[in-house]
Amino acid sequence: MRVKIEIVSGLPEAEVLIRCGQLDESIVLLQNYIMEQGNNKRCLPLSRGDTEFYIPIEKLYFFETEGKAIFAHTAEQLYECHYKLYELEELLPGAFMRISKSTIANLDYIYSITRNLTASSVAEFQGSNKRVMVSRGYYKAVLERLRERRLKS
Repeated sequence: MRVKIEIVSGLPEAEVLIRCGQLDESIVLLQNYIMEQGNNKRCLPLSRGDTEFYIPIEKLYFFETEGKAIFAHTAEQLYECHYKLYELEELLPGAFMRISKSTIANLDYIYSITRNLTASSVAEFQGSNKRVMVSRGYYKAVLERLRERRLKS
């Protein structure tokens, strides 16, 4: 593995690029480690009405689209998010994963997934009565990531 460091003046934030021939467990672990290093108490600007809130990323349960709007959910609150889902995928740490076309979830808060063979499965969150759908196309990958994260804990 080669490691290169480029110093670029004027960057608003450090950026790490991983180039690989294929995505394997070591690359995912490296990505998660790098993401977690800079995310202590990072906040995301979210709004509700005319008020802007700065919510710590680790308090967010999931993001979902509703029409053209994107909403962020904590255990008790709902906020509007001004990022697109694809932007959030790049911005959020390794604990977050897309679980359907319209949802990105924090895997650290998922405590159960009820499987449905003919339709989307249902994920439930710790400390909340909120539920989201896990699309069939994402189901296997979500289970694998959940198992990996639980083994590390």
